[in-house]
Amino acid sequence: MEPPPRISHPLPRALGRLPSSLQAPAPAPAPALRAGAQRLRWPGLRGRADLPRHAVGINVPQLIVIVVFLALAASFLLILPGIRGHSRWFWLVRVLLSLFIGAEIVAVQFSAEWSVSAVSTDTSYKAFSAERVRAHVGLLVGLGGVNITLTGTPVQQLNETIDYNERFSWRFGQSYAAAYVQALAKGLPDPVLYLAEKFTPSSPCGLHRQYRLAGHYASATLWVAFCFWLLANALLAMPVPLYGGLALLITGAFALFSVFAFASISSAPLCPLRLGPAALTPRYGAAFWLTLATGILCLLLGGAVVGFHYLRPRALRIFLDQSVKDCGSQAKGGSPLVLSNPLHQKLGASDLTISTNL
Repeated sequence: MEPPPRISHPLPRALGRLPSSLQAPAPAPAPALRAGAQRLRWPGLRGRADLPRHAVGINVPQLIVIVVFLALAASFLLILPGIRGHSRWFWLVRVLLSLFIGAEIVAVQFSAEWSVSAVSTDTSYKAFSAERVRAHVGLLVGLGGVNITLTGTPVQQLNETIDYNERFSWRFGQSYAAAYVQALAKGLPDPVLYLAEKFTPSSPCGLHRQYRLAGHYASATLWVAFCFWLLANALLAMPVPLYGGLALLITGAFALFSVFAFASISSAPLCPLRLGPAALTPRYGAAFWLTLATGILCLLLGGAVVGFHYLRPRALRIFLDQSVKDCGSQAKGGSPLVLSNPLHQKLGASDLTISTNL
């Protein structure tokens, strides 16, 4: 049995498409798909109206470290009036110095100011566009990545706000290349993409490998220095100041090793970073010099503790607020240590004294 013939009405073909008022509305795309379609636009062809605004960010891990150590310092200052005599000032210097060293060792791990460079220039703003802006460009290199800032002078130019702070990380578990691809998809300004491209693994400049290895080695040595700082505090709190001083010496040595590890990149030739007529010239930043000063401070403090242990043990014990009565007689070699018998009164015996030369 043959199937019935298909009947097509000629009226829709004659009239064409129905009016939009009579058509069923098309389903709206999902928000995720709409956002994905916007991110996949080419930066040179993307309109300026839908660019995301990037305010200058805050380094949250570094801020947390600073707040924690400030809270410890504030807690100590609250109990400081309860310490009597001149030892109050000894404890003040000792605790604040120790907290400063520990806070510095941890905070510089998250700082982006190991190598800094900045320039104000007239540069192109978008790819495939002749529009130029006057802006201040900053390049901050830390142990874990690169921060690139772009601030217009003035901020309002080309009918938009030019204020960007972008971070590209190469820490373990994070991909710098993936972050750079996301920056391309977001349509960041041309100066930001130009500087970020110089640090990609595929760049012929080789900056990624140099700074990444230097950052990893410097970070590892700083964590070792932090562990020895904790050990030094524990040993100095016990009657073993010699070992506490040695731990301080090792803390300073590893802090200096981190500085030398990061400074090793200066021996390698760097690619020129030019933005318009100006060029970026990297130099060591505040985190680098602060770590160097902390390492030298630890060496001086550790050397002073070890030196006073052998030359002036009594002065060292006074500074560390330890008992001098029990150990003062032992500081002089060959002096007698007197041990009295506590049972001589019960037994009615005469004074029994045992004298031993140490």
